[in-house]
Amino acid sequence: MPMRQKFDHDLEDLRLNILDLGRMVDERIALAVRSLIDQDLKLADQVITGDCAVNNLQAAIEEICIFLIATQQPFARDLRKVVAGLKISIYLERMGDLSVDLAKLTHRIGQEPLIKPLVDIPKMSALVQEMLELGLKAYVQEDCEAAASTALIDDDVDKIYSRVFDELKVIMMTKPQQVNQANYLLFACRFLERLGDYCTNISEEVVYICSGKRVNLNE
Repeated sequence: MPMRQKFDHDLEDLRLNILDLGRMVDERIALAVRSLIDQDLKLADQVITGDCAVNNLQAAIEEICIFLIATQQPFARDLRKVVAGLKISIYLERMGDLSVDLAKLTHRIGQEPLIKPLVDIPKMSALVQEMLELGLKAYVQEDCEAAASTALIDDDVDKIYSRVFDELKVIMMTKPQQVNQANYLLFACRFLERLGDYCTNISEEVVYICSGKRVNLNE
């Protein structure tokens, strides 16, 4: 197989592995949030124990990237694709960690009656998952404009987080007996807000592939 053809084949394998990792993380975000809403401890355990699969796939992607750099010595746009792929896999692995953190909050709250209906958390989760899907699609298509558009969705995530923060702060000030759970729910929203930031980080790597420029979509 000619060297260029082999390199293109290896790049396609890299993309497919990253997409697999993205699907795994997307599923774990959904399961972690569902475990929190339903107070389902078994589902939370499923998310926690499943983190090894995310870590193992990210490690495999890292090995692919190192191998490509060492053996193919890519430059310019090709090098950017490999470097960006490595960074995207790292962001996805960290998103998997945050899903575990969400699942652990399910255990902390346990079967204690919820202090408020959890309507904002699933909204934030849906937006984050939309951002992740859009970012990964932009990565595959190398679509700079689509990648940059994730920042608009992230603004909506931040607005919900800000509003819920104020609501929970009032609860903590007026109902001391509910402080612990209010803190846990605040952590949940903070984790989701951070997940949104990682999605914009992924999109920044797509912009880097396309343009060779570093941008900050979180500004």
